[in-house]
Amino acid sequence: MKGMERFFRYIGILTPSDENSQNHPSSACEFNLAHELVKELQALGVSDAFVDENCYVYGHIPPTPGKEEMPAIGLIAHMDTVSDFCDAAPNPHIIENYDGRDVPLGTSGRVLRVTDFPHLSQLKGRTLVTTDGTTILGSDDKSGIAEIMTVVEQLAGMSHGPVSIAFTPDEEIGRGTDDFRTDVFGAKYAFTLDGEAEGEVQYESFNAAGAEVYFRGNNVHPGSAKNVMVNAALVAMEFNEMLNSAQRPEYTENYQGFVHLTDMTGSVAEARLKYILRDHDRNMLAAMKAGLELAAQRMNEKYGAGTVELVIQDQYQNMAEILKDYPVVMEVARKACRSCGVSPISVPIRGATDGAILSFRGLPCPNLGTGGYAFHGPYEHLTVEGMDKMVEIVLEILRIFAE
Repeated sequence: MKGMERFFRYIGILTPSDENSQNHPSSACEFNLAHELVKELQALGVSDAFVDENCYVYGHIPPTPGKEEMPAIGLIAHMDTVSDFCDAAPNPHIIENYDGRDVPLGTSGRVLRVTDFPHLSQLKGRTLVTTDGTTILGSDDKSGIAEIMTVVEQLAGMSHGPVSIAFTPDEEIGRGTDDFRTDVFGAKYAFTLDGEAEGEVQYESFNAAGAEVYFRGNNVHPGSAKNVMVNAALVAMEFNEMLNSAQRPEYTENYQGFVHLTDMTGSVAEARLKYILRDHDRNMLAAMKAGLELAAQRMNEKYGAGTVELVIQDQYQNMAEILKDYPVVMEVARKACRSCGVSPISVPIRGATDGAILSFRGLPCPNLGTGGYAFHGPYEHLTVEGMDKMVEIVLEILRIFAE
């Protein structure tokens, strides 16, 4: 697959986004990939391809004769990766005719185990691509980019309506749509390619919020601390213990939401906890917020007003609220999967994509798989066959819409 050549080239360009940056994009390195993609799109005949000042790549493919009145269909993938395990370019390992068993990841000491990733046994006989155990692979979402570029290449000679292409920055830190121009993009419907197994047609995402909790202590000499010291780090630990431990992500699946402690810093004088809150049900998310608010109230009652300050910010909503009104988009994607010999998989996203926010901005945008798995860490892997199949499915989606 030519897409694999592209994929290996793209992952060699490091693009970790930076949640601590207020710049747009958050990391200047994202422009390095954006400029390469513009040049490649133009070489493939997308003459209007360009990258704007905020690192969004746009391009448009005109319809073939007779298809001018068809709806414009958009394809979107994001250029950034997570920052963890991204200190060096990936060193992908290619395993042809994979035997379905555990895979040692280079000399890292890490092993891709079937017990941890049961789907591996179903990939037997394929060409498996893994990391060497020291970095991410970059499949999230450079697989999606490679597949879209291969679709662009293979559209030649095929009857299709208008096609819009976009590659976004900063998706991994929740800012992928901050400066996205739906008017420039110009699509009626779109698909993000940002999922896992080929055949995924996802239209449900979490409702999401972020929370930061600040703790103020009273730091005095420990020799004279009795009845005076308030240890902010210990108050933070006590606060966390007041939350429902059954709602931690390691204990949840499917439609079950979670409250996830993502970051902590602290000393006697001050401490901070950072959480993400997720649930497919908006009322359940509200209950999670109320749980944090109650814990903060109890801590302030115990240690004094102002000891704990809680800040909660909504992040995105369940795109099912919008996509339920556009069943044709999902039906076309499912039909395309079946036409390509793949049973469509409609599982809820335990996270979100750019499409979740874009759907609420008037661009119905479900998510498709990419053929990659275990994103965001050194166990990330994909199969060549999965990526090939996604190219076939996307081409079929465009063909069906053109009818």
